[in-house]
Amino acid sequence: MNNIISTRKLTKTYGKKDSLFTALDNVDLSIKQGESIAIIGKSGSGKSTLMHLLALLDTPTTGVISIGDKDSSKFTTRQKDRLRNRHFGFVFQQFFLNANNSVLDNVILPLKIAGIKRSERIRRGKEVLQDVELLDKMNNKAIDLSGGQKQRVVIARALINNPKVIFADEPTGNLDSITGKKIEDMLFQLNKSKNITLIIVTHDEDLAKRCDRQINIKDGRIQKAGK
Repeated sequence: MNNIISTRKLTKTYGKKDSLFTALDNVDLSIKQGESIAIIGKSGSGKSTLMHLLALLDTPTTGVISIGDKDSSKFTTRQKDRLRNRHFGFVFQQFFLNANNSVLDNVILPLKIAGIKRSERIRRGKEVLQDVELLDKMNNKAIDLSGGQKQRVVIARALINNPKVIFADEPTGNLDSITGKKIEDMLFQLNKSKNITLIIVTHDEDLAKRCDRQINIKDGRIQKAGK
């Protein structure tokens, strides 16, 4: 099985010479298509920095991030934007929904950005809302939904472009334990049924244990990989 994302000597620093902070330090990592990966560590360990780099939301100070067999540093800004829009999905602790827009309009926004015609956007929007059991709420405003329903809308939006990878940063952090478990089940079901690579940043040890591998980050370095 080929790597979908890999890094070599990935380093990210902030600040200037006299106040330099190393958030990530020479990280080597390989992630295969269809894997579920938990990135764990204390606050300030570098785990969110690692996710942002893997998702090409930030650029490393030194080192290489490869998407498939391609060095991402060779991508133009437009190519990175297209890659994120077409192949990556994002599920964050904050919902980032347009509160007064309908559920359907929130879900199909990436397709609108991609220039897909409206009839096709609506068809695909209804399809993913069916997948997350929210089709009956498609005309509701996002502001009227519960926390768990909002997170399902976010998952639907992440699925709208049939992504190869879903990045989830503390996806259940704002939810009660019962609702959080339902969201977890949904993510892992998608991981298995659609062969979507799942990369999760989490403090939750139980959630991390459900993943194929745990990547433990401490002071910007990987401590151990694997079960």
